[in-house]
Amino acid sequence: MSASSLQSFERLRRLAVICVALAAACGVGFGPAKAASLDEIKKRGYMVVATEDDFRPFEFVQDGKPAGFDNELLVLLRNATPFEIRQEIIPWTGLLAGVSTGKYDVALTAALITKERSLSLDFTMPIADATHFYVKRKTDDSIKEIKDLNGKILGIQAGSGLLQRLPELETTLAKTGGKIAKVVEYTSYPEAYQDLALGRTDFVINTVINLQALVDEKPNVFALGQAVSGPSYPAWAVKKGNAELLAYLNAFLSEKRKDGTVAALQKKWFGKSFDDLPTSFTPVF
Repeated sequence: MSASSLQSFERLRRLAVICVALAAACGVGFGPAKAASLDEIKKRGYMVVATEDDFRPFEFVQDGKPAGFDNELLVLLRNATPFEIRQEIIPWTGLLAGVSTGKYDVALTAALITKERSLSLDFTMPIADATHFYVKRKTDDSIKEIKDLNGKILGIQAGSGLLQRLPELETTLAKTGGKIAKVVEYTSYPEAYQDLALGRTDFVINTVINLQALVDEKPNVFALGQAVSGPSYPAWAVKKGNAELLAYLNAFLSEKRKDGTVAALQKKWFGKSFDDLPTSFTPVF
């Protein structure tokens, strides 16, 4: 090997060492992480749950403190567990990936149960109804029903389970010769709502609960449209195959359903309770 080749090799070797060190410092692994089982969580003395930072009315931060439906359930879960529960409040985009790779033990959020997500995650019993609706600007008289979404620009959150249900709307529009003009993806729903209000998009799709909360908060800006999907449900999630932890969470949620706590929190945060939620859900999409 020539001197120049040896120098090049040495530079590459040093770069590789630096990359490994940086990855280790940042907590990045080079293989799939193992999710902690319930027994392992008990032995180490704590469980790590991840919640969203801005997903009203499920989870958000208000006056510097966690608020919303899921955060109230988290308080009750803390009171019911013999170990510590550590909460990480993060943006949506890294939440489910963090659970599927073992970084967090539970996605304690309103994650839509989808066929694709079920490949790497297991979901608890549903915590609410998540049928998808569209919302428009209140002053936009060009949209009165679903067929009027033809040729319009849609805003939606990147990585959202709603993207996987979008073919339902596209099929409905296609029956009348229509189609969505463009799909714009956002890091968070507040960004999508802002662009909708400014006229940069024409409608946004989200679950009926989230959109009703938006309309209630800003009735002069937004108007709720019609359902654009079949039945859909949100739930908490753990890494695929973490059966004991899943059963533990389901037992907690089942108890809170039976004693009326879940219904009371649904009425408080959603304006209505969902008394006919299934105990499990197998997604088609």
